Amino acid sequence: MLLGHAILSYFPLRDIGSGLKRIPEYINIPTFLMMLLTGFLAQMVDGSMGMGYGTISTTFLLANGVNPAIVSSRVHTARVFSSGVSGFSHHRFGNINKKLFRTLVIPGVMGAILGATLAFYGQKYSVYVRVPLSVYTLYLGYFIVKKAFRKKNIQYKIKGAGWLASAGGFLDAFAGGGWGSLVTGTLISKRRNPRYVIGSVCLAEFFVVLASSIAFFIYLKTFFIMDVAGLILGGLIAAPIAARLVGKIPLRTMYIAVGSVVIITSALTLIKGISKII
Repeated sequence: MLLGHAILSYFPLRDIGSGLKRIPEYINIPTFLMMLLTGFLAQMVDGSMGMGYGTISTTFLLANGVNPAIVSSRVHTARVFSSGVSGFSHHRFGNINKKLFRTLVIPGVMGAILGATLAFYGQKYSVYVRVPLSVYTLYLGYFIVKKAFRKKNIQYKIKGAGWLASAGGFLDAFAGGGWGSLVTGTLISKRRNPRYVIGSVCLAEFFVVLASSIAFFIYLKTFFIMDVAGLILGGLIAAPIAARLVGKIPLRTMYIAVGSVVIITSALTLIKGISKII
């Protein structure tokens, strides 16, 4: 009651009402709805497959005429919020392998900080990293789909998961994407249970994206929350739904779906990278 009285003493109800009526003057409603839908679809794929948020949201925004120069920074900002809710939802639904999460999170954060630092000084060279990465993840996608049709579910021992997370965090910050495709794709290609891989990677992703966003804020002295309000809201709505789906989808279906998403996102990234070099 005291807090409400204090707030309303500075912002009377009549002023709040008139302020709400003036929202359309400051927010482009069609753009907001487009970003809302984009954030929802991107997070549905990322939260249920462990990858694809950056590629899908960037592709949708560019297709709808958003300036390419600001797409990457906006998408990165929105991912902080959506990945946070996604990680919490996966934890709530029991999709987390704690040992795998602990192995990924610290190296991933360190890689992200290093990637953000180098991106600030040498972003023009990121395309030369994304092209070979796309070729590798394209093969991973094929490998995952192929393994979905094998009868024996043999799990291979994972070696160097920490180094894998470091590379994923670095590439995600430096090249604008790659955490999900590289980390999730590699772990699932080793026949690890997709449910726990996706949940653990999504939870670790929040800390990785948060670290790189803080680093970018320190270097750029700006944060783009209001510009991507629709993107953030769409991701927040989709995150718990996607996390719930992970435990419900049959194992073979998940292998095929994850492999297909890896192939599609890798192909789009590869085409985009080659076009920039040419």
